[in-house]
Amino acid sequence: MTPPETPMPPESPQDLSGYLDACATSPPTEGVIRVMAAAQRSAWANPSSLHGFGLRASELLERSRGRLAELLGASQHDLIFCSGASEAIHLALLGQAGMVPPGRLVISPVEHPATIAAAETLLRQGWAVARLPVDHRGVIDLVALHELLEPPTRLVSLIWGQSEVGTIQPLESVSRLCRSAGIPLHVDAVQVVGHRLVDADALGVDLLSCTAHKLGGPRGIGLLLRRRGLGLLPLIGGAQEGGLRGGTEAVVLAAGFVQALEEAYERLRSLGGLDPLAALRDPLLTRLLELPGVSLSGPAPEDREGRLPHHSRLPHHISLVVTSATGVPLPGRELVRGLWRQGLAVSSGSACSAIASPASRGGGSAVLRALGYPESHCTSGLRISLGPWLCPADLERVPGALEQARRDLETSAPGH
Repeated sequence: MTPPETPMPPESPQDLSGYLDACATSPPTEGVIRVMAAAQRSAWANPSSLHGFGLRASELLERSRGRLAELLGASQHDLIFCSGASEAIHLALLGQAGMVPPGRLVISPVEHPATIAAAETLLRQGWAVARLPVDHRGVIDLVALHELLEPPTRLVSLIWGQSEVGTIQPLESVSRLCRSAGIPLHVDAVQVVGHRLVDADALGVDLLSCTAHKLGGPRGIGLLLRRRGLGLLPLIGGAQEGGLRGGTEAVVLAAGFVQALEEAYERLRSLGGLDPLAALRDPLLTRLLELPGVSLSGPAPEDREGRLPHHSRLPHHISLVVTSATGVPLPGRELVRGLWRQGLAVSSGSACSAIASPASRGGGSAVLRALGYPESHCTSGLRISLGPWLCPADLERVPGALEQARRDLETSAPGH
């Protein structure tokens, strides 16, 4: 059977009813586009220039910095603009490691590829790297963390919200343990910022990285919050960003970042800090789990009483493992293609992992492997992640489309 022709992306940027890949990136909101257009017209100059054009750009840059710090509860932190979260993560880990003698970095086995890459760089520089065990939901072992907060550990880095299986780590407990031991803690908050109210000072984190494009802002800008007084060795020399990140600052992108976070916080505050996307996600998840061969990976949503638990799932996130009706694992990447033929954009694993070579992927998802899935199932993950551009009617066709994609794969499998 000849598969249907793959549809092209919709011509209108407003037709986003089939875009279900918010964890990879999100479309810029209309408000963000307007703010950036205005900034491009009025604050296009180099903010380091001393004339009036430069001063106007510098003023907008510093207003943006101050507002982002305020929104993120970072009164005791410095905010450093970077090109994105991957650079921010490298600056956090390599920058802090460069200030102390080699020791041990503690991470989890479910970190983002940027953290893994930074850890591999530290290994080459004489550091040791320890990986905390996680349970079948992807939640770290706090007892193991406590035992590892002894010499030679000098730094802990943890992903707060896991992009592939949706796990939210017990960050408050992690932070308390690290503070008691005097060990700096870096938090990768990329998937969390915009989906819950963040107070960096109250959390007690030393370093926190995030990016704009996951919450309706522009690509090309991220930030690192650094606890004031914590030393960092710059990775890119230059006088900008307090000498910690050289290069002409992206004033227009910073303004867009502010607008995106303002809009996200407005949605959160309308429900007392809860993400309204959970109300979209939960009915869809229930319907998907009724399909044959479809099971949930990562933690089940637990926010049943209006409270965010310590161990929970990102509110806009669904992750599945898909098999045939007879239990044979189906390739997630082929399911992604099959769903796109029906006009739905989803993913299999994180976007940054998807572009890695097959050899570096080890034949499947390292995250699912860490959760204890058999090797045969580690290529069968599917991720659906929702954004505020969606409504319940947009999701009505998703279960049927997944069932069709699953059936098509079964039909085309060798020996069928």
